[in-house]
Amino acid sequence: MRTNVAAGIRVLGVTAAGDRVVTIGLDHGEHPEVVLGRLGWSVGAPEAAELGPDGALELTYAVSPLAGRPPLARAATRRDPDIADEEVGEPHQRVGAYAVVHGSPGVLLTQFNSQTAIPGNWGLPGGGLDQGESPVDGVHREVWEETGQRIVLGPLVTVQAQHWVGRAPTGVVEDFHAVRIVYRATCPDPTEIVIHDVGGTTSAARWVTPDELGALSMTASWRDLAELTGG
Repeated sequence: MRTNVAAGIRVLGVTAAGDRVVTIGLDHGEHPEVVLGRLGWSVGAPEAAELGPDGALELTYAVSPLAGRPPLARAATRRDPDIADEEVGEPHQRVGAYAVVHGSPGVLLTQFNSQTAIPGNWGLPGGGLDQGESPVDGVHREVWEETGQRIVLGPLVTVQAQHWVGRAPTGVVEDFHAVRIVYRATCPDPTEIVIHDVGGTTSAARWVTPDELGALSMTASWRDLAELTGG
């Protein structure tokens, strides 16, 4: 499987008392919260996303015993409309780190270019981790490369996971598993926007006020985040 986290992903569950009660590998296509629910745990907020001693990405969640509700069901894998049922995609897992960055001018967004499947759409600054790179290091690097801004990282907001079979911009059919680690951040000293990652997937970056957000075409992954408006 093609992946940017060669040592794999582990999901950890920790109780309010600080006891680790779950340690399990995350299979291709799985969502961490679905895995924990299936094991009988009610899932709280994600608490950390760090590299373990062996280089695996460890996603830690607050958990408590599941009571009165069935475990979360695994959703069916979505297929893009142009992908026939018999087509088998090449497995590709991509872990990325992103930030909802607030500063005095507004919230910082980036626009996708034609190298992506969603050119013209807007999203959060961030992107795929380099091999062996921690999510914290990765999000600082990506924000700088895509916008030229230095940030102060805040808490982990959410971990998103999506699984679908679709066609990459290269035309290759992929069985794609996206894992997105999202932080809240501030930019105490906003400067001129500069895209350092020339040749990357970012066509533009800008500060956006709350009033302007509704008029932008945003990817589904980001448009419903309450943190965009400071919530």
